[in-house]
Order: sequence, then C-alpha cells, then structure tokens
Amino acid sequence: MSTIQNQSLFNPTIDLASDSRWGKLYGSSSGLLFNQLLKSQQQLLLIVTADTASANRLLEELHFYRSDSELPLLNFPEWETLPYDRFSPHQDIVAERLETLYQLPQLSRGVLVIPVSTLMHRLSPRSFIDSSSLIMRVGEQVDLELMRIELEQHGYSFVHQVMEYGEFTVRGSLIDLYPTGSKLPYRIELFDDEIESIRTFDPENQRSIERVEQIYMLPAREFPLNKEGIKQFRQQFRDLFEGDPQKFPLYRDVTNGLAPAGIEYYLPLFFDGVSTLFDYLPQKTILFTLDGVDSAIDTFQQEVHERYELAQYQEERPPLKPHQLFLPADEIFGHLKRLPRHQVAHFEIPDSVSGS
Repeated sequence: MSTIQNQSLFNPTIDLASDSRWGKLYGSSSGLLFNQLLKSQQQLLLIVTADTASANRLLEELHFYRSDSELPLLNFPEWETLPYDRFSPHQDIVAERLETLYQLPQLSRGVLVIPVSTLMHRLSPRSFIDSSSLIMRVGEQVDLELMRIELEQHGYSFVHQVMEYGEFTVRGSLIDLYPTGSKLPYRIELFDDEIESIRTFDPENQRSIERVEQIYMLPAREFPLNKEGIKQFRQQFRDLFEGDPQKFPLYRDVTNGLAPAGIEYYLPLFFDGVSTLFDYLPQKTILFTLDGVDSAIDTFQQEVHERYELAQYQEERPPLKPHQLFLPADEIFGHLKRLPRHQVAHFEIPDSVSGS
C-alpha cells in the first residue's frame, strides 16, 4: 500500500489498481482533492464517511470547489431514524434516496458520498426501482380512476393541495402530482381521457411555470404496497413469526394497504430478495474511505444489536434479525476489500503506518 502526503492537490495522480493512503489533508483540502480527481477520472468516486456529519461537511466542500456543474454530485442520505425505530423517514429523504438509486447504475462519472452506517443497510432490489417507474406523455390516453389507483400503489398519497414529494390530487380535469426526485411538481390537464398538457408549477403560489412533453416518475416508497407486495409481506411475516398474524397491528395495517410508521424496518418482507448499495454501483467505481470508517462499522453493528435486544420486548411488533436488515461487519469489510481502497486522512500518517 502506497502512502501519499505531499502531492499537489491541483494535479493529483492515483494508481487505480492498488490500495493507497492519503495523509495531511487538513481542513477542507479533501474536498479539493476529490474535486480535482473528479475532473481527471472517468469513473464514479464512492466516498464513504464515518458518520452523517462528515458526509454533509464533505458535500459542502465539494459544492464549494466544484467547477463542472454537469458532473453528478450525489448524496445517499440516512433515514434519520435509529435501528428498529417506530418512525418513518421524511418523504424528502426517501425521494433523494430513490433518485440516487435510479441514477447510480447509469453513471460513468461523478461522486457519491455516503455514511458507512447507511452503506450497511440492505436495500430494495434494482428490479423494483425499474419496474415501479412510470412515464406520462402529452397525447397519451389515461383512465383517471386507474391512474389514481396506480399512483397510490406506487406510494403516492392523495392530498387536497400538493406541496411535497409523493403527493397528488385530482380536481376535475386537472391532476397535480409531485414525483420523487423532481425539482418541481407537475400539473396535468386532461381533455376527456387524453393528456392535453403537462406543466411544472410552483407549490407555494400554485402558478404554472413551464410546459413539458413528458414526466418520469419514480416510486414514492422504497417498498411496494401493491397487491403483489402485500401478498409477499403477508407470506414472509407468517413464515417468520409464530402465532396468529392478525394479533399484530403492523400485519393488519399492511393487509389493508396501509404503511404504518417504521415499516421500513420490515422492508425485506416485501421482496423475494434484497440488495445492497454495491449492487447498484457501476462496474468502474473508485472507493475512498475517510477517517474513522473501520471503527464506525463496529460501533454501528454494536448499536444495531443493542437496539434489536430492546425491540424484542415489543410483543406486538416482533423485529427482524439484524442480518436481515443490515450487512454484518465481516460482510461490509468483504465488500470494501473487493475494490481498490484509497484511505483519506486529515492527519499525517506516521512512517510506521506508511510502511505497513
């Protein structure tokens, strides 16, 4: 493993085939380093941080130094809930996560910043993202009632006025909806059963802004709550937990097509198999890890097991086992070892470490 501590940050070089350590990156110089590497490399840079605060700080540095706004700078945020919480993440967080998952496999260049605890979560399979996406075009014929049912099955909520991601409403011949990952909501005007126009609009004053020919909609949840998804959930729940499933409020809610708070910690039950973020990465990906990532893996694993022990006392809400929701430490370390790993440190690396 080579150690790099005095190389110019304005013209950095990197041996992609072997591991390396980068030291003496004081202050915001790591953001400058990644910005310069982004210009010269034709791959995705995967940057793993020890925690969310470090990820947010690095994203601010990258935005500050970035000179090419065309190159994607992606964030895959954590849910901002504790393991086994009975709370669901905010819709804005879910929208950003789904947009990132949709973009990742298609990227040839760019940056993805992610806290290692978030990297340890098991995710929806890629097939779900692809199969749950919808396209609506001007001139297309639609059945309004079927469209409403389809939107609800993809996680969109019917409201009186659209203000946030994952919401839609119907007023006569007008359909307002705010697709996951979109910068603005859309207003669809129908003439009989045909889409006559599609316009973006400002959710604050409800005024139309720009006309478009089509919109692409990602699902509004990270799991399916349609007929197939509910059937899959019910079957796997009964296989895992003993007793009458009807005594569990969570089971009854999902059976009735509802998404109870904290249902995300039962995500694997909606699928035949789940994925990890590594399954979404393009083939050519360069891995960077920042200070403290290795110890953060062990810390998060310990937190997960402690939270699991507490969750087992909730008889009406039996928890899934940790390995069903999260990558164990040895598995995440195995994934990290499969890619050439470049460790970035804000301090000087001692000679004894450099030569190891």
